Amino acid sequence: MLNFLKRKREISMAAPMTGEIIEIDKVPDAVFAGKMIGDGLAIKPSEGTVVAPCNGKIIQVFPTNHAIGILTPEGIELLIHIGLDTVNLKGNGFKVFVAAGDDVKKGDKLLEVDLEYVSNNAKSTISPIIITNIDMIHSLSVKKGTVEEGKDAIMDIQLK
Repeated sequence: MLNFLKRKREISMAAPMTGEIIEIDKVPDAVFAGKMIGDGLAIKPSEGTVVAPCNGKIIQVFPTNHAIGILTPEGIELLIHIGLDTVNLKGNGFKVFVAAGDDVKKGDKLLEVDLEYVSNNAKSTISPIIITNIDMIHSLSVKKGTVEEGKDAIMDIQLK
């Protein structure tokens, strides 16, 4: 009778950036490729705007502005990490438009990144999008191909 309560919730995440999806295990960084932080995918961006992939609350903006954490209303913790080894840039090349505690809607601008600067001064522009509390996830379906920020889905998530 209460089977509807057991139905798994499904969530779709939109692309935070325009570019090509890269499978997480193909990211040229052992921490991300080994899923040590969580599971997800990466995007090799072709444009420098980063938008919210979902509604949520900003739970962290790293001091070097290279990564942002979002908590969805369903409790998913999402990390958007711009580029690889970009912590070493000390904030150069990034302009952030949000702060910890801000509520965001899908498509809201989070930050802008100077892709040329990052490309010339960091390991890569490849940007992981990771679910860090993967224990909440029943299944994760990752899309393939090229995506447009704020419009195309990058992953479908089924919660436990």
